[in-house]
Amino acid sequence: MEEITQLKYPLEKFLLQYYETNAQAWDLTDHPKVAGLRHEAIKYFKSHGFPNNRMEKWRSTDLEGIYETSLSIFDEDIPFEKEISEIFLCEVHGFNTQVISLLNGRYYSPEAQRLTVSEEGVIVGSLAKAFEAYPELIEKYYGEISGPPEDGFKAINAAFSRDGAFVFVPDGVEVKNTLQLIKILDQPNSLVNTRNLIVLGRNSKLTFLLCDDSINHHEGFTNTVNEFYLHENAELELYKLQNLNDESVLLNQSYVHQDANSRLKINNLTLNGGMVRTEITNHLNGEGAESEIYGLYLLDKEQHTDNQVYVNHNVPHCNSTQLFKGILDDKATGVFNGLIHVARGAQKTNAFQRNSNILLKTSAHIDTQPQLEIYADDVKCSHGATVGQLDYEALFYLMQRGIPYVDARMLLLFAFADDVISKISIKALRISLQDMVKRRIRGELSICDRCVLHCSHPEQPIVFDIDLSKI
Repeated sequence: MEEITQLKYPLEKFLLQYYETNAQAWDLTDHPKVAGLRHEAIKYFKSHGFPNNRMEKWRSTDLEGIYETSLSIFDEDIPFEKEISEIFLCEVHGFNTQVISLLNGRYYSPEAQRLTVSEEGVIVGSLAKAFEAYPELIEKYYGEISGPPEDGFKAINAAFSRDGAFVFVPDGVEVKNTLQLIKILDQPNSLVNTRNLIVLGRNSKLTFLLCDDSINHHEGFTNTVNEFYLHENAELELYKLQNLNDESVLLNQSYVHQDANSRLKINNLTLNGGMVRTEITNHLNGEGAESEIYGLYLLDKEQHTDNQVYVNHNVPHCNSTQLFKGILDDKATGVFNGLIHVARGAQKTNAFQRNSNILLKTSAHIDTQPQLEIYADDVKCSHGATVGQLDYEALFYLMQRGIPYVDARMLLLFAFADDVISKISIKALRISLQDMVKRRIRGELSICDRCVLHCSHPEQPIVFDIDLSKI
């Protein structure tokens, strides 16, 4: 191994020291493919280290302060001593889900439930257990969609992740209940690397809700890689919610492979968190594949969010839609980089991309860069971005009809955000998130100690003083 002193940041040196200490023991127990990817990743990390803002994809997100911190890796297999509801409860009222949990990066359940198989053959459980029980599935899918390391965070995830969630839906199976993965961080000053692998067979269907939450105000860094594999005619609805404390950093990288006639819908909502970066890479690899990717971010104080969305049309006759909206207040900052790539020969492509933002103060800032890269001539593609303030003519119109300024302002902001929320097809979830957005716009969510989805008084939802349905 190269001299660790060649690296610049304390966190880089710590990670390589930690790897040197544990690599030999990991090699004895890991699946050969997992071990091989880990060695490849650490080799990349030794050469490249962490990304910096001199790199195009990272130029608007400065993480150097984090690299200087003394984070530790929490790598213990947590014994199951409490029900997850005793630690944290993330519940959408009136919405039944099958809940699985990761506590500090480890699958949290009784030993007998670490990996379960339903009567229909749906496998749900710990990725670490899946390495042992289903090596043929790991060999076929693990690391295939995300590919080799492209930055230091992806590298350390491959090198240090020890567990995560594994879901396999067989051909022709529709999972009736939504599967909800709650990722909880409660260890102070911890760097947690998790990896999730979700595979949908032909003609299968799954709704997946992914929640990132913290239950205290300690600093923490969660680094997650998600791989989603959709076989022919499979259908996935993915909802990603973040409601972290202002001291937390969340990096979420998701990779999606779509075969012919598969359908994907992603709705990504960032409602709180000190620094949140979301990367989505969508490969449309089969003709007739369709994807819809929506995002909403509501930021205040000095919060920062970075959304990187890459949609690759690799074959003809595919459709994609991207719509991201943001409301930024105080000194909040945001980034949107969206790329539609149409490969040579990917004719009859339909692709749409839009990013719209409202800045409530001049101190708020957004960098937006929608991009098209087209190598085919028979396509319909469009993209655009807007950055502005509230429409004061519309605000004046509402006030002229007797609506107070504060309510009129919130109405316009809510209507702007609801363009994304309305895309949620599950009614109970949509209503809960609408209440959550209203609360966030009022400035109340940032002081919540718990996710607002678990409201103490569900019979008293947060509402405006006027009936929105009559406007």
